[in-house]
Amino acid sequence: MARNQSPAPVPTAPGRHRVVVLALDGCLPFELGIPQRIFGRAADAAGRKLYEVVTCSVRPPGPVRTDADFAVLVENGPEALATADTVIVPASYELGPVHTEGALTPELAAALARLRPGTRKVSICTGGYVLAAAGFLDGRPATTHWASAQHFQKTFPEVRVDADVLFIDDGDVLTSAGVAAGIDLCLHIVRRDHGTAVANDVARRTVVPPHRDGGQAQYVRRPVPEPHTATTSVARAWALAHLHEPIRLRDLADRESMSVRTFTRRFREEVGVSPGRWLARQRVERARQLLESTGLPMDRVARDSGFGTAQSMRQHMTAALGVAPTVYRRTFRAASGH
Repeated sequence: MARNQSPAPVPTAPGRHRVVVLALDGCLPFELGIPQRIFGRAADAAGRKLYEVVTCSVRPPGPVRTDADFAVLVENGPEALATADTVIVPASYELGPVHTEGALTPELAAALARLRPGTRKVSICTGGYVLAAAGFLDGRPATTHWASAQHFQKTFPEVRVDADVLFIDDGDVLTSAGVAAGIDLCLHIVRRDHGTAVANDVARRTVVPPHRDGGQAQYVRRPVPEPHTATTSVARAWALAHLHEPIRLRDLADRESMSVRTFTRRFREEVGVSPGRWLARQRVERARQLLESTGLPMDRVARDSGFGTAQSMRQHMTAALGVAPTVYRRTFRAASGH
């Protein structure tokens, strides 16, 4: 009788960051395809691919059910997880005890046990249930689809659930809200890994915005429909054209002929965050672009992005990105070949 043989190792592309996508029964084809679409399009200035994307199952190669009227043929088994630099778990509608009891199935537990220490872990939508059931989210902030957030928190009380954001980056563990928020998170990871220029190029090719404002609050169904006769879009467009200038809340409200109180309420309804938080985020993005694409002195970058002083810019960028402007420039201008 022939002895069982270990599966052949999954070959890797030298020098590329390997993203392994875990396809579970009941997966949603849209979410399952997001990592390939985003990471598969990321390339450096010379056109070299920056990521290798592999899809695997918890079982030997074969068909995996989806929530649609077709299955997908997955050509890699769980051994691929042992080769992952980043593992991504998309949503599934057949999580079984993972969803109902917060417990991994033996098959899923065995598959995740193959992950190497230091592997970056990412979830899209309710894929976060898998990360939580595995203990990867214990004591950490996380998000999921707003409609599942209450159940998620009840099932995993040790997780700090935030249902108001599109995604959460907690270093080596990242979680996203529902469906298209997976695109936002994958673009964020590309931006974090390789800078704004690469992420923006992927976004243009995918025909999506490189960065969406606000959080899930703008998508939650409300008992009474909000009026849409007035918006804050004019004020936002004006602010983006004047980031280098001091901008007061009163200035933004005047652009829409609203009181400050009405403008602030309407802005939160439409964007999901306060005007001040949104403005700070836009200035950080402007500073990132200038640091990556120019050799301007730090004081000039700070002025042109609206922070006024290099010290203020350093404080905001360190809070938002975890790195100082000098470190950010050294990392991403070197990566882009400038």
